[in-house]
Amino acid sequence: MAKLYGAARFQSALGTRHSALGTRYNAGMKKMIINSGREKSLLRRHPWIFSSAVKSTEGNVESGDFVRVEAADGRFLAHAAFSEKSQIVARVMSFEESEVIDEKFFAKRIFRAVELRASLLAETNAVRLIHAESDGLPGLIADRYGDIIVMQLLTAGIDRQRELFARLLMDATGARTIYERSDADVRFLAGLAPRDCRDYGAALPREVDIEENEERIYTTD
Repeated sequence: MAKLYGAARFQSALGTRHSALGTRYNAGMKKMIINSGREKSLLRRHPWIFSSAVKSTEGNVESGDFVRVEAADGRFLAHAAFSEKSQIVARVMSFEESEVIDEKFFAKRIFRAVELRASLLAETNAVRLIHAESDGLPGLIADRYGDIIVMQLLTAGIDRQRELFARLLMDATGARTIYERSDADVRFLAGLAPRDCRDYGAALPREVDIEENEERIYTTD
């Protein structure tokens, strides 16, 4: 079975590269103002913001930017990733005002998601490791097949962080290869072109062995 890297690996990573990077996406964060009365779903912690709910934006917001979402009266509602061309114009990254959207933020969520699936690796080496909003990472899907991670980046905010996610997934799992298969129709709705390529690590092997319980499945290209 594939080896899982857990909390100790995460703490080691935070002690070196993550803390050294120091990128703070919240510093001078651009704003999105929600129409009066349309903040109710966010107060119930629904992670999607539709374009019809938006009153205005401040700070020359571009697709893929992280924004501070506020109610019409100035109350903080969320930090979200903006997607200009989508009807779901923003997807919530965090409902915590004090949370900083930086590399450490993404590392915590990725390592937590991977650890949550640790028990599954006792029976199989083919597992969905990250499932978008379910893991607090809207637009990111990652599946493990042996030593290969296949990731999908489905939203503008997540797509902008593709190299970071490839690196963090390799750190979190010890996988040899990160392969991107971002060709779902939802990317077109967000104004993103399809992408199908190896992002990080070793070249794809011609064969991959999938194990489940005591069964083995051999796949080839």
